[in-house]
Order: sequence, then structure tokens, then C-alpha cells
Amino acid sequence: MKLSLRHIEIFRAIMAAGSVTNAARLLFTSQPTISRELARLEQVVGLRLFDREGGRLLATAQALLLIEEVERAYVGLERIDRFAQAIRNFEHGRLAITSLPLFSHALLPEVCQQFHQSHPGVSVSITAQESPLLEESLLAQQHDLGLTEVEQVPRGAQGELLFSAGLVCVLPDRHPLLNKPQLELSDFHEVNFINLASLDTYRQRLDQHFRAAGVNRRTIIETTSAASVCAMVKQGLGVAIINPLSGLEAAHSGLSIRRLSVSVPYSVMLIRPEHRPGSAAVDLFCEALRAQALELTARLAKGI
Repeated sequence: MKLSLRHIEIFRAIMAAGSVTNAARLLFTSQPTISRELARLEQVVGLRLFDREGGRLLATAQALLLIEEVERAYVGLERIDRFAQAIRNFEHGRLAITSLPLFSHALLPEVCQQFHQSHPGVSVSITAQESPLLEESLLAQQHDLGLTEVEQVPRGAQGELLFSAGLVCVLPDRHPLLNKPQLELSDFHEVNFINLASLDTYRQRLDQHFRAAGVNRRTIIETTSAASVCAMVKQGLGVAIINPLSGLEAAHSGLSIRRLSVSVPYSVMLIRPEHRPGSAAVDLFCEALRAQALELTARLAKGI
């Protein structure tokens, strides 16, 4: 027979109550059950724990030594119980998220701020990386959540369209095109233009539209990031067409944005690996992402 937690529980109750009867009352069980388990406990540990005098149990020196260790063990169990409760209440935990660099500063900060207010004990780790490393890490189930522009969902994962809006034009102060609430492709003919790199997917889609319309933009600068594009526009070097998330950031930094007559959709996909353990904290973060996506959509409709 091995020592069990039930044996320890009964021993602790007897030490606290001073008698089998009172211990049975504490544990909501019968007196014979307590007596039987006490006898088994003494047999298992090979110690005489109590002397019987006049219906009372008197703890032996061995019992007094043992109870010290038992109390230390109970402190550990109580810590485990409190920690489990903290996990249930999202006071502890960690979320691992991977995303394109754009989302790490144009989407996630506000989501993390709101999530931290509700669940301050849950830490969030964000790994910003470009494709195809982003998709490879999701395929390897290395993160709880992923945010991509790629509509194709990696194998072994679930995908959800989180956000979708058209590309927007960003313009510097006092630019003539600011007089128009919506820009036609023809408005960009022979206009100084800041372009994304030629390999960028959205740049290639825009090029197709402009070629079909016979519009020649004067591309004076090409750069690889929307943030760099906006910095060039802010210097008055030209206008640009960028994703709506960067467009909203640009609007906060003093630039102006306008919608295009031609729709070039920009999408954000939420990816959840299927073979990585889920948690309520992950679900709540996804809810926060969805709420932020709705807020951004409303902000775009109001701000353009």
C-alpha cells in the first residue's frame, strides 16, 4: 500500500481536530472511515502517530515531526490551486504571435493595449517576419496566432478573413489632388509618384490597372515598405497608393488619404494552427483582433 493524499488529509484533520469524531465531522465522513484510514496510514509510514487515552488521540513526537512536513506540502498544494485559479482568470499565460512587420505597428499595438487592460497577467510575444518565413513558422506550429496578407491558408491551420479594404492614396499638404474626395486613375497621369518595389504584389496589381487605363505615372522613387513610402510623401516628393492600414497611420502623422475609384482589395488573414494547444486566452485575443478590425473599417469610412 502506498501513501495517498487521502491519508495525509485524514492525518491533518486529526491533528487539527484532536479526535476521530471531530476529524470525521471536518471531512464530512464517518468515524469508522477515519479510524480505518488512520490505521492504514500508520501501517504505510511504519510510525505510531497517536496514543489513545480516554477516547482522545494524543499526537506522538513522530506525528509532530510529520505534521511539519505535511503543512509544507499543503502550502505547495495551495499554491498550485491558486496558480490554477489564476490561469482560469487569465492572470498568467503567454501568447505567441507572428505577423508581417506592418501589422506589428499598424494593427497589433491597439489590440495589445486593450487586451492588456483586461488580462494584465497574460504576456504577448510578437515575432515580425516577412513571407515566406512567416508562413513557414505557421506551418511548423510555432505560434498561437498568425497575421498574413496571403489568402492561402498554410496546411494544418485554420484561416479567417479578419480585415478587408481597398488601397488608398496618400498625399502631402497642399497637393492639387486634395480637392477631390475620390481619385480616378487618370488623376495620376504624369504626376510624381512614390512606388513600392516592383516585386510587391499590390504594386503589380496597380501597374495592371494603370496600364489598362493608359496612365503614365512619373515614378521618381521606389522603396520596399509602406512606412518608407509615406516618409517620402511627407517630404513632398510625390503621391503614393498604399494599403489602408498604413494609410490610417499616415493620416495620424499629418498626411491626407483619399479613396480610389478602382478597388484594389487589401486583406488581412487571421491564422490559427490546428495542432497547437488552444486556450481561452487565444480566443479572447482573437475577439480583440476582430473588434479592432471593425474599428479600423469604421475609421476608414469616416476618415476618407
